[in-house]
Amino acid sequence: MSTPRIVIIGAGFAGIEVARGLGRFGLKVTLIDRQNHHLFQPLLYQVATAALSPADIAEPIRKMLRREPSVEVILGEVTSIDPKARTVALGGGRSIAYDILVLATGATHGYFGHDEWEGAAPGLKTIEDARRIRSRLLLAFERAEMSEDLAEQKRLMTIAVIGGGPTGVELAGSIAELARYTLSKDFHRIRAETATVLLLEAAPRILNAFPESLAAYATRKLARLGVTVRTNSPVESIAAHKIVVGGEEIGTGLTIWAAGVSASPLARMLGVALDRAGRVAVNGDLSVQGLDGVYALGDIAVALDADGKPLPGLAQVAKQEGVYLGHALARKITRGETPKPFVFHNRGNTAIIGRHAAVFDFGWTRMRGWIAWMFWALIHVYLLVGFEHRLLVAIQWLWRYATYERGSRLIAEQETDG
Repeated sequence: MSTPRIVIIGAGFAGIEVARGLGRFGLKVTLIDRQNHHLFQPLLYQVATAALSPADIAEPIRKMLRREPSVEVILGEVTSIDPKARTVALGGGRSIAYDILVLATGATHGYFGHDEWEGAAPGLKTIEDARRIRSRLLLAFERAEMSEDLAEQKRLMTIAVIGGGPTGVELAGSIAELARYTLSKDFHRIRAETATVLLLEAAPRILNAFPESLAAYATRKLARLGVTVRTNSPVESIAAHKIVVGGEEIGTGLTIWAAGVSASPLARMLGVALDRAGRVAVNGDLSVQGLDGVYALGDIAVALDADGKPLPGLAQVAKQEGVYLGHALARKITRGETPKPFVFHNRGNTAIIGRHAAVFDFGWTRMRGWIAWMFWALIHVYLLVGFEHRLLVAIQWLWRYATYERGSRLIAEQETDG
């Protein structure tokens, strides 16, 4: 029996774990990603708010898989998938045949039908996104410092974060801390600590996936940091320097989108039914319903838990799915074993609010305050790839805690104002 040709698209948490699992069995795998690095997305907001540099949360894919010689890594962008011919086409005209295809391409920003908002309200999914947000954020304060107009200063120092999920909460809290504790010491004409940070949520409360008590705690802590939390406040329009919320026009120096995501557009290439977020339905073994030899996992897939509810788009879900599928496929190919259905083990849902303030929901128990913050920090340092990353990030966090300083306050791009 010939060894099947296995192609994995995407080197996020899910794709990397599948490649590792198959590689440990010596199976030949082709892993395709349009970036040469794996990104630790849970800490991406810290790059966007000048707390960490991109190199702290990224690792070369080839380095991560150097112990798996049977795994081939290709830097390229998939332009089409032909499930009937079982081929994947890359830019430049290259085509790769497969017997087994694993789709682990994650998600991108979702603007609820208003894609025109993207230019004025960047989302946060890639290092490029984080650099763009960091540059626009710091540039807003620089322009406020140069302005003689008090109204213009106020607009420039008004930062709106749209979406009250964990990403929005973490961004808002981190921006408020940056302005209050760091930038306030750097600027002399403006009072950076008076910056207005808005967290806008269309639902009745923030952190909808968390118990109400933890959401209420997060709201109080954000308020103490100076964040204005507005619930029941869907955004009606977004332009370069303003947003409209509930009929009210608000001038902004920066607007950040953290309200919605959409599955990778590669899902549409499979020719199967998709849900409203563009995700594909999968069976218990993570195989795509209606397609033979195709698997999907992570944010691009709708996998159900034991109660029949869709699993959340979390890093821990993607990682566990990747570990499962890597081992399940390896045993199926080498031993002929029929995989048991994937079972998700909840390790807890968390969000950091600010300095020694976080919330943690384990389902069976809840945690908040500095204990939750310490637990969050330990887990995120542990999950970072490579000892050097863990050490550097731990040292930087200790330095920030002691001094309130942030060392990555670089403006990587200059934009015209208009």
